[in-house]
Amino acid sequence: MNVRILKGTILSAPRLGELEALENGYLVARDGIIRGTYRELPAEYRNCPVEDFGDDLILQSFSDMHLHGPQYPMIGLGLDQELLGWLSTYTWPTEAKFADAVYARQVYGQLARELVKNGTTRVCMFSSLHTDATLVLMQELERAGITGFVGKVNMDRNGGESLQETTQESQEETLRWLESCKDFKNIRPILTPRFSPSCTEELMGFLGNLAAERNLPIQSHLSESRGEIAWVKELFPDCPTYHATYQKHGLWRDRTLMAHCVWSDEEELRAMKEAGVWVVHCADSNSNLRSGIAPIRKMLDMGVSVVLGSDISGGDKLNVFDILDATVKVSKLRSAYDAESPRQLSVAEAWYLASSAANLWFGEQPGFAPGNRLNAMVVADDALLSSQSLTPEQRLERLVYRRQENAIRAVFSGTERLDL
Repeated sequence: MNVRILKGTILSAPRLGELEALENGYLVARDGIIRGTYRELPAEYRNCPVEDFGDDLILQSFSDMHLHGPQYPMIGLGLDQELLGWLSTYTWPTEAKFADAVYARQVYGQLARELVKNGTTRVCMFSSLHTDATLVLMQELERAGITGFVGKVNMDRNGGESLQETTQESQEETLRWLESCKDFKNIRPILTPRFSPSCTEELMGFLGNLAAERNLPIQSHLSESRGEIAWVKELFPDCPTYHATYQKHGLWRDRTLMAHCVWSDEEELRAMKEAGVWVVHCADSNSNLRSGIAPIRKMLDMGVSVVLGSDISGGDKLNVFDILDATVKVSKLRSAYDAESPRQLSVAEAWYLASSAANLWFGEQPGFAPGNRLNAMVVADDALLSSQSLTPEQRLERLVYRRQENAIRAVFSGTERLDL
């Protein structure tokens, strides 16, 4: 029996907009599964070792629900462009380099280490269209102790000479990749049509059938920019809406993640709610590429499920607190001009979307609920002035905007304490 006991100021998000604090408390996990949080350590654990972090905050770690592994080398490049120009000028050439699996190993090993260092223990990630490099990415994430889903990207059109498969190649390589995924314990496959403009209807239909046959989740992009939406209308003249291109081919279902949804109208949002499709809000990327500000408050009020993603390299930050910063700030801007979204997101709400909302997508309960897999980080703020006079909730709020050097002291995933 593997028992891990963490002691400190435990702070979690059990409900949207609510925080639950337990100062000088104990978080107990057995065999990587949370047993509970306690003010007093239960008798059955009193002879077990305790990792005492003093007054440091013990927080849920980040689940990054949308990011592009092969874009890691181009973080911070081309962000003066808008989406479609940025893709053709920077993204396609960068991702084409991952035909080299040796190069992929070098990049993905570094990416996995940086994710852990910044408090991320679970991901839903895009690879490139290259099967071997995708398997390398899965290997490096699993080696680092990260769990979640990775997708081999499907692209059989509009990728140029360097980043495009034939329809048959895409189908065959997807099946080869899925067969190889059986070797992984903690990183699982997710079907990944890049976005509708990158896939023919034949390929999208194949992926939709595959999702149904094998009960696989799906990730893609939706309504990120106005130029993209106009392009989709040209490519799919028989589909009245962008989301209909996914609906038509069996890709619009529960456990489907759709990144961005900046320009999703009420019809599209209702369709998401009815089908159980999830929005992945990527505030940093949407600002950098001038895509716009997604109506997150309206989505939440309508009952649409929302989680957060860094979306590197449209986004330029991997640290969870930087992502929360961007999420809250763009919400403030949206609330200033949108009569339908008059209330900005609070830090507590953004924190829920970054942690507990993703728990639900992974089939768990919000917060540090018993039965959840242990995903936690320990964050110090003792070098900041007045930390002793703040409530745990205020300390979390300040961490979004100001942190000391090496604030993240420890990261835990299942039975493991991960290397920082």
